[in-house]
Amino acid sequence: MIDSMDDTKHNWAGNFKYSTARRHYPETVDQVREIVARAGKVKALGTRHSFNSIADCSEDHISLSRLDRVIRIDPDRKTVTVEAGIRYGHLGEHLHHAGYALKNMASLPHISVAGACATATHGSGDANGNLATAVTAMEMVMADGKLVELSRESHGSQFDGMVVAFGGLGIVTSLTLDIVPSFLVRQDVYENLPWAQFEKHFDAIAATAYSVSFFTDWQKDRVNQVWLKHRVEDGDFREPAPTFFGAALAPVERHPISSVSAEHCTTQHGVPGPCHERLPHFRMDFTPSSGQELQSEYFVPRQNAVAAFAAVAGMRESIRPLLQISELRTIAADTLWMSPCYRQACVAIHFTWKPDWPGVRSVLPMIEANLAPLGARPHWAKLFTFSAEYLQSRYERLPDFRRLLLQFDPRGKFRNEFLDGYILKEARPILSP
Repeated sequence: MIDSMDDTKHNWAGNFKYSTARRHYPETVDQVREIVARAGKVKALGTRHSFNSIADCSEDHISLSRLDRVIRIDPDRKTVTVEAGIRYGHLGEHLHHAGYALKNMASLPHISVAGACATATHGSGDANGNLATAVTAMEMVMADGKLVELSRESHGSQFDGMVVAFGGLGIVTSLTLDIVPSFLVRQDVYENLPWAQFEKHFDAIAATAYSVSFFTDWQKDRVNQVWLKHRVEDGDFREPAPTFFGAALAPVERHPISSVSAEHCTTQHGVPGPCHERLPHFRMDFTPSSGQELQSEYFVPRQNAVAAFAAVAGMRESIRPLLQISELRTIAADTLWMSPCYRQACVAIHFTWKPDWPGVRSVLPMIEANLAPLGARPHWAKLFTFSAEYLQSRYERLPDFRRLLLQFDPRGKFRNEFLDGYILKEARPILSP
């Protein structure tokens, strides 16, 4: 139930080393309660896909990896209740066999449900909110080891402050999510979308499919690839058009980085499949053991999308030596207090960097200086250099969330340097890997 973390002391990408020497692997909720009750400082750990210190802890980590079952499907309420450590790919497969689906998924199906929801991780689509918007209830272990149930039904609007909470309220052991009837998705990839077409018709292109992703290296006045994920109705198996706003249909399956093999990507060429096998970009049966990359992401209000793209494109020469690829996506507005999309639809500008932290750290302030006037907010679990003062000025419900943290955990058992620095007090950025 406990190990010394010899083989997993770093995050997925290997850029961050956790501070604690103890990690627990409970197999029951009662074991979680026992560990929490006797711990001084403790944090939950999901699939280690954060790139900064948001999940770090100075004493005890509780891995949720063995709490990964589907507990029940409620056909009447159209919900599924799952243990917090379940991964999206496994949940999607289980739901599909039962005739249901999640409305949306992230690009990587290997991440845990609890970790993704706690950090406002998202997929793509004009009508799709981030993954946490599906949460209707949670069970959570409090600092004294007591198990409590939190729900939208019982807690009303305050529940909006409890879902995206960075693990600061307690250890979430189960979540209840909204589900929909299962549906099929087809995926078509187009290449070399002219930049002029992209800027002029961005809203129209983003509305073309259920989920749309743009991949670009910001070079040569074009978007490298457009991934269109269309919802397929019964009998609708049309051949994809040869061109799309000046882009050409990819002749073979593509990886977002065109020089990399597409063997681990989800099926393309318009072949319909269950949504959990098409909405992610990568297949569940390919589990990356580590990622030779760093990641940053910034959310900008939808009305500032084109200006934000132009601002980043203007820095292409500074970005080029460090960048592997960027992904641009749209996300619907939500009501979750600490979500970057709180009450505003957004575009997300994601950077997959080469594993060169000194270089990335030098370019991030320039990117942020150009995007800050456009209302940018960073992804909480990725790399950024924005100050606590800046972040606090961008989240109108942050004072309410701060009070919620103090109410649930007055002694700070679940807090860490990240939460103390960015949420509870003003401090310098806490990011160094």
